Amino acid sequence: MSYPGTLDINDYTYSLPPERIAQFPLEHRDQSKLLVYKNGQISHDQFFNIPQYLPDESLLIFNETKVVQARINFQKETGAGIEIFCLEPIHPTREIQQAFHSKASCTWKCLVGNSRKWKHGNLQLSIQTADQKIILEVRRIEQFQGTSSIRFSWHPEGLTFAEVLEEAGHIPLPPYIHRNPVESDKVRYQTVYAKNDGSVAAPTAGLHFTQDIMEKIRHKNIKTEKVTLHIGAATFKPVTSKRLDMHVMHTEQVIIPTCTIRSILDFSDQHITLVGTTTVRTIESLYWQGVKWMKDDPENGHLNIRQWDPYKLMEGNSISVQESLTKVLGVLDKYEKDALSGTTQLLIAPGFKYTIPDAMITNFHMPQSTLLLLVAAFIGDDWRRSYQYAMDNEFRFLSYGDSCLFFKNP
Repeated sequence: MSYPGTLDINDYTYSLPPERIAQFPLEHRDQSKLLVYKNGQISHDQFFNIPQYLPDESLLIFNETKVVQARINFQKETGAGIEIFCLEPIHPTREIQQAFHSKASCTWKCLVGNSRKWKHGNLQLSIQTADQKIILEVRRIEQFQGTSSIRFSWHPEGLTFAEVLEEAGHIPLPPYIHRNPVESDKVRYQTVYAKNDGSVAAPTAGLHFTQDIMEKIRHKNIKTEKVTLHIGAATFKPVTSKRLDMHVMHTEQVIIPTCTIRSILDFSDQHITLVGTTTVRTIESLYWQGVKWMKDDPENGHLNIRQWDPYKLMEGNSISVQESLTKVLGVLDKYEKDALSGTTQLLIAPGFKYTIPDAMITNFHMPQSTLLLLVAAFIGDDWRRSYQYAMDNEFRFLSYGDSCLFFKNP
């Protein structure tokens, strides 16, 4: 393993014509193409056949975060449109899932579209539902580095913020999807197993799964477990600095149930497949948290992995997955927790040594993105051949595009 800070991001780009970026999903989730990379060989199939590529009696881990309707459109009396895009909670709690249970009012860090047209005063939105009228009011408290602190208040006060967004907001499609959301996006930009409110982008590798595929997976005695990583808007942020050590990785909130940790321990000598780059970052953060705690006693039971932690800890590291995860479970038991929660800023790039996944399922990612770097760290320079194969075979790219199954090289 080596420190990737001197990596030149220009080495991780490719030509992506706009017409290859999927603007709509296919009619059926599992009809997407599937690129399969194994032992250096590349082939393709359709996603509904993915169960046949997964080993019997292996482990499959999903991210069960749920996309929230985080974009809200207001209109000033002058007619100017103002869009507010919720990024992360500030008050009364910074914990995302708790924040959605807030009633009467809350404060969030937001992006404000057409911000120059909103110099002062409150904005108000009235929504008539089937059985009640909701009044949502927003006030800008302060601005900082392109974002704003926005205080939301609403009536009826008994509604949760999640319920308000469900009525007032719109699905936050990625910036490279050049259209307004349609009604079907509420379902299709969401996995079939989505559960925990908190993301402003979908864990797109999971969008291809259907209940039928999940049933076929169960028939192969493949055990499934879940984690939660709430995806922020910064996931779309490209690496703009030439050297990677000038890039600041975004931080995201994570929840890993103890049952998932125990299953990883049980399957650590067998096959483990991770669904999506978010699940990959979560599970690798889990391992490195255990390593940190084995070197220094924990001050609390919270996960806290910073951008370069693994690269600093790797020198002379011989701690096994079993040792690391056993340590994590011991800490959680000490603090009487049934899940490891906290934040990760982990940046996975070439030079990173994976510890847990044997395979990953993921979509195709933007040029010069940290997500592409994560894939390159997993299969090496063969990412280029894989992406060129996809181009040559008319694959669809990015969030609503096709899928890959990458097996780690032996």
